[in-house]
Amino acid sequence: MSILQASGLIKHYGKGSSAVRALRGVDLEVQDGEFAAVVGTSGSGKSTLLHLLGGLDRPTEGKVLIRGKDIYAMNDDELTIFRRRNIGFIFQQYNLVPVLNVYDNIVLPIELDGNRPDSEFVSHVAETLGLTALLHRLPGQLSGGQQQRVAIARALAAKPSFVLADEPTGNLDSATSQEVIGLLKVTSRQFNQTMVMITHNEEIALMADRVIRIEDGQIMEGRVYHVSKQY
Repeated sequence: MSILQASGLIKHYGKGSSAVRALRGVDLEVQDGEFAAVVGTSGSGKSTLLHLLGGLDRPTEGKVLIRGKDIYAMNDDELTIFRRRNIGFIFQQYNLVPVLNVYDNIVLPIELDGNRPDSEFVSHVAETLGLTALLHRLPGQLSGGQQQRVAIARALAAKPSFVLADEPTGNLDSATSQEVIGLLKVTSRQFNQTMVMITHNEEIALMADRVIRIEDGQIMEGRVYHVSKQY
């Protein structure tokens, strides 16, 4: 069953002869429970695509449907609430709050939405990601790989419809990158999460269930499918 559908996505920045055509009519469908990687070089449009899929920016033209709801038919306030309740984000820069400990960083988006965290579920996520012994530490006391694990836990804790990961291994060494992607695969299966990951790293991309290539703002015709048997 499709959880995410994008149709005719066009995004232009600027006007006239100086306009940048970041996306040129992207159609994309992601199935429930799928772990998909969107791979492309710098300037290919992959980050713009992620921002539109996640409701962080509005397209010049086109639609994004999440569980059948057109997110760009919503006003800004409605979209903010929908995004917070339905989409988990994992960023390259982690975006952790330095004065909050690991646990408080994980549950922060839930509390900002006025809800109480499901402590049992949060504990389960933390245990799966190897964070149980680190819950009272501050981000500055963690390695890069550990901070990214916290970012993953934060994205999962609110039980979103799907998770968007923007270059989640961009600041990590090769060994830690492999470990983090392995954890993403494990958590996507264990918690039945749909994940879309943006990356420029071909090796990392091939660990996903499906690789979608974008070039010059367009999805390439010969899509590459790969089922990893490593995890």
